[in-house]
Amino acid sequence: MTPQEFILLMISVIASVAGQLFLKIGALKLGRVSTENAVIHIFRILTTSELVIGLTFYALGALAYIMLLTRVNLSVAGPSVSLVYVFSILIGYFIFRETIPLTRIVGLGFIVSGVILVIWQK
Repeated sequence: MTPQEFILLMISVIASVAGQLFLKIGALKLGRVSTENAVIHIFRILTTSELVIGLTFYALGALAYIMLLTRVNLSVAGPSVSLVYVFSILIGYFIFRETIPLTRIVGLGFIVSGVILVIWQK
């Protein structure tokens, strides 16, 4: 993976992670969805600024990913975007004070190791 391709990958990952962050903030603001309030929640989703910002970041991440796919194989790009999982767990821990069990930490290690092996060039 060239430096330019790596930058596209990181833009895609960071934008997707930012999207998840804003979607979580918006979802907390929105509250729990149930069958009784589902219709009003659909309207509130469209009018909650954090959710709109989150969806916008997801769109930017998708655009960067599409540009990455024009340059690298799917077998490299697909597994590489799994770094979103790593950053999402870290955001959950540092921003939302979610716990990270040992098994999840081990899983993150496998993800990072796998991405390194996938993008590694001889």
